[in-house]
Amino acid sequence: MASHSDDYDDLEDEFPDIHEFPTLISVARFTRLLSEVHWFSSVGTPLRAEAYDAANEYIDLMGFPGTFVAPITSWDEAASAAQSLDFNSSWWEAEEQMRAGLTMEALEIVTEEDLNMAMTHIASTATPVIEQAIEEIAEEAGIVDAELIRAAMGSALQTCHQAALVLASGQEDTHPFALKYKLFEQGHWPIAITGSSFNIF
Repeated sequence: MASHSDDYDDLEDEFPDIHEFPTLISVARFTRLLSEVHWFSSVGTPLRAEAYDAANEYIDLMGFPGTFVAPITSWDEAASAAQSLDFNSSWWEAEEQMRAGLTMEALEIVTEEDLNMAMTHIASTATPVIEQAIEEIAEEAGIVDAELIRAAMGSALQTCHQAALVLASGQEDTHPFALKYKLFEQGHWPIAITGSSFNIF
């Protein structure tokens, strides 16, 4: 694992004030580890106990009682689940409210300029890593649905942003966004909560 000094050395040119904002050190470490995640490597495989634990805790903390974990076992099922996403749904709105709240909390700790730079750095680091991973897995699986590939990539990038906000705001790894990121770390794609189902590929 990278040390604090290593993280500092990597980012001090981009973040001159990083020593003033300890949470940015956590974001720097998170950025470094993005390339070590086995993105989408377990899609379609049975969910292990730790995945169920993270998913159920996410459901509870997001405030969706009665929702159950619904494993997705094929790319066709994943496509159907992704196509059914409603960006005006209560789940989407709950995540957006949580994201906005974390942003406000982060801005009480770091400057807006530094936060924006950190989030930009996350996106620029994660994008090629995730894009390569999903393209390789899609090619291996014979997936040619560009819209589905974009949806998977967009979901992963969004979750990286959300997880980075958790760190920037000084929250714990039990935060719902951290739990969702753990599902990606385990190689799965948590697609969405739709109705009473938390669809996870």
